[in-house]
Amino acid sequence: MSLEELYKEVILDHYRTPRNKGRVDPHDVALERNNPLCGDEIELFLKFDGETIQGIGFEGKGCSISQASASMMTEKIKGLTVKNAGELSESIKRMMAGEEEGDLNALGDLVSLKGVVKYPVRIKCALLGWNTLAEALQESSS
Repeated sequence: MSLEELYKEVILDHYRTPRNKGRVDPHDVALERNNPLCGDEIELFLKFDGETIQGIGFEGKGCSISQASASMMTEKIKGLTVKNAGELSESIKRMMAGEEEGDLNALGDLVSLKGVVKYPVRIKCALLGWNTLAEALQESSS
C-alpha cells in the first residue's frame, strides 16, 4: 500500500467512524461555521479546565474531507493547552498552504491531510474545523 493510499484510508476511517462527534455539555464555547462554496457545516463545542482543553466535540455535515479533518482535529487537541492547540492549528494551516512539510512525529495522522493540497478547491474543506477552532480559541480568551 502506497503512502497516498494509506492517507486516503485514514481520512475514510475518520469519516466513517468520526471521533468526538456530538455535543459537549456543558461547554464553554460553541461556534458554528460553514463553507458556502460546498455546503460543509461544523459546530464546535469546547470545554476548558483553566488553560487546558478538557473536552471537544463537533457536529456537522459535509464532504469526507471536512468531517474527517474535524474528527482528527478533535483527537489531537483534546488535552492540549489553548496555546498549544492554537500553534497546532497554525501549523496545519501552513502545511495546507504548502509553507511547511508537516512533521509525521508531531502531527501523526494529521499528515494525511497534506494529500488534499493536490486539490486546491478542497483545502477549505480540510481547514473548516481548524479555522473554527482558531476562532473559538480566540473567543475563549477574550
